[in-house]
Amino acid sequence: MVDKLVLYSYWRSSAAYRVRIGLNLKRLRYETVPVHLLRDGGEQHSEAYREANPQQLVPVLQHGHRMLRQSLAILDYLDEVWPEPVLLPATARGRQRVRALAQLVACDIHPLNNLRVLQYFEREWNVPQTERDAWVRHWMEQGFHAFEQLLADNPATSAFCEGHAPTVADCCLIPQLYNARRYGMDLAAFPTLLRIEAACLALPAFDDARPERQPDAPEHQG
Repeated sequence: MVDKLVLYSYWRSSAAYRVRIGLNLKRLRYETVPVHLLRDGGEQHSEAYREANPQQLVPVLQHGHRMLRQSLAILDYLDEVWPEPVLLPATARGRQRVRALAQLVACDIHPLNNLRVLQYFEREWNVPQTERDAWVRHWMEQGFHAFEQLLADNPATSAFCEGHAPTVADCCLIPQLYNARRYGMDLAAFPTLLRIEAACLALPAFDDARPERQPDAPEHQG
């Protein structure tokens, strides 16, 4: 019997979005436990949730009695425990490239537009909303220009970021493009990213992971 999978998630969290895509690509059933990042000051700060993740961040994936943290580490875990379909290429070169693309998003773009960073700007320095939004767009635009170049200039890029099947790189790219639209970014300068996004969203694994399709999305709350 397979241990139950439970994903502690927030519908609009891009890190949780990555993990949802990975779970769907692996065709794994899981239960969603919503953690509302804004309600009552943020449910991630509750004592109960701090026991699940002392960082007070989502996602956390519970597999049986194990509590798994950090989205990229969770995706690696899924690939090791359920090897098919693979989320990383077969070659060392391919795996390095995919990990580098994934980390471009997860380590360089996303942390600078994370909710807690923007809340700090507002709470501690009274940075106006328009300036916070401009900060977000600046770092996403810089990151996307690099991502676009790395894809467009590499023969390994095909229907997806690496080859003909989605990888961890695609799991990271699609949620970040969703974030970009939330902040009103014009994405016309990134045709390769948009082409790959269309290929990904045509797959049920990506389509079902969309924020608006999650049980805690406002549309599903009556």
